[in-house]
Amino acid sequence: MRRLFNVVLVLGLVLTALPATAQDKLKIVASFSILGDMVRQVTGELASVTTIVGPDADAHVYMPNASDAKAVANADVIFLNGLGFETWSDTLIKTSGTKAEVFLATTGISPLKVEGEIDPHAWNALTNGVIYVTNIADGLASADPKNAATYKANAKAYSARLMALHTRATAELNKLPEGARTVVTAHDAFGYLAKAYGLNFLAPVGIDTDAEPSAKALTKLIDHLKKVGAGALFVENISSPTLVHQIARETGIKIGGRLFSDALSERGGPATSYEKMFEHNLGTLIAALQKSS
Repeated sequence: MRRLFNVVLVLGLVLTALPATAQDKLKIVASFSILGDMVRQVTGELASVTTIVGPDADAHVYMPNASDAKAVANADVIFLNGLGFETWSDTLIKTSGTKAEVFLATTGISPLKVEGEIDPHAWNALTNGVIYVTNIADGLASADPKNAATYKANAKAYSARLMALHTRATAELNKLPEGARTVVTAHDAFGYLAKAYGLNFLAPVGIDTDAEPSAKALTKLIDHLKKVGAGALFVENISSPTLVHQIARETGIKIGGRLFSDALSERGGPATSYEKMFEHNLGTLIAALQKSS
């Protein structure tokens, strides 16, 4: 009996010396892939992060499933974009019965409006990305005070990288001539990027990819582009390229590549993190717009 007690005691000491397992980690749910990556950058190895809407998927039209409800029910913390982006989130959280703390990553951001509707795509300006990171770190520090210092340190380093990228983007985009600053995309997801970096984005569809442009609106946009032109057209990773190809055929404006708007790319793609997504979009925009100038 004494030997058994000693074995149990030693085993207990060994287990307490081991690093925290996945079961011990803070369980976090983030609503979509871009936000999920931001959260992972701040938590490091201290949390297990589950994303509801994954890479190359459209959060505007997403329909949560049973596994999503289970993840939300078991979560300690939930991060949402807010600004009306996740139209399904209130129902999912309520029906799951979760006791998790819910935080909005866009708290403190001044929202833009598109035709009277709030534009939720605030992450497309890196200065807003820094606000997301601050809100994430504050939420984590509140939910997990013992690791608050680590979250804050990770957020500080991450924000510094984002601001360095912002400085580079500003300098490179400022070199573009005025006539090369108009961009056409499938849906209106880049208003914050346009405002932050002095570009002009046009789109046949508004902020919601589920909408359909009227024939009148599409004709008006095509007629406008025939008269004044544009630097380039771009398809998006979450939207059908059909409309953009139609505009290209009718205006003669070239398609400059693919931009990532509402979701990261799958593994092996060019936009597997928020930083890589912005770097890809920046490089794609500059390469196409320089050719048109």
